[in-house]
Amino acid sequence: MESFFRLQALMRAPDIRAERGDADDMVLVEGFIEGREFALEGVMNHGALHVLALFDKPDRLDGPFFEETIYVTPSAESSPTRQTIAEGVSDAVRALGLRHGPVHAECRVNDRGVFVLEVAGRPIGGLCARALRFGKGNGPLISLEELLLRHALGETSEDWQREPSASGVMMIPIPRRGVFRRVDGVDNARRVTGVEDVRITAKTDQILVPLPEGASYLGFIFARAPEAREVERALRAAHRCLEFTIDPQVPVVQSRHA
Repeated sequence: MESFFRLQALMRAPDIRAERGDADDMVLVEGFIEGREFALEGVMNHGALHVLALFDKPDRLDGPFFEETIYVTPSAESSPTRQTIAEGVSDAVRALGLRHGPVHAECRVNDRGVFVLEVAGRPIGGLCARALRFGKGNGPLISLEELLLRHALGETSEDWQREPSASGVMMIPIPRRGVFRRVDGVDNARRVTGVEDVRITAKTDQILVPLPEGASYLGFIFARAPEAREVERALRAAHRCLEFTIDPQVPVVQSRHA
């Protein structure tokens, strides 16, 4: 019952009620799918899936809810597993009728196979696209956004491949509810070997709300290195450099006048 009342309070949030959808008054109960989680970034070329990148999510992501933190590519999974993930996503995309344009998918893999959790006709969200760059032959690298614009203009995405080096991003989680005051250690985090940038997107005096009630992150850390495990180490080391000052949120008490 505790979970039900928490969900009920979430569905009464102003931003949810503003959608005025009939589904907002319903509860869908699902079983939890254990296993390793992945994110696939791809492009549909007239019905054929071109996988641009497969991200590992190295943190343990167990229920009942959790924050996604680290994305690292290329995946450390075996070639057969990567192929099975691509085939599962391709089947899901075709079932939805998506034929041309960007695709972002989330999957879980366990002993029973590949479970596609989500497929959307969009690229990866937030600033995470900065973790991806693509090249053609010995030419300059381009961003995911440029690749998608070229694709929209008729250029085939299969001419472009992800850069040889490993890359990744950490979505900095919110540790507790409160009022964001400042962050220390950003310069030290940027000096960590492999780290390319640290972007704090939370604003001073912003009220921070952790999941599941919240829907944002403190910021992003980006890293590149020859190997994926080095990228993961760099992201974690940079995160340890950061110290966030978050003050308790003072409740607002409304007075009543006779």
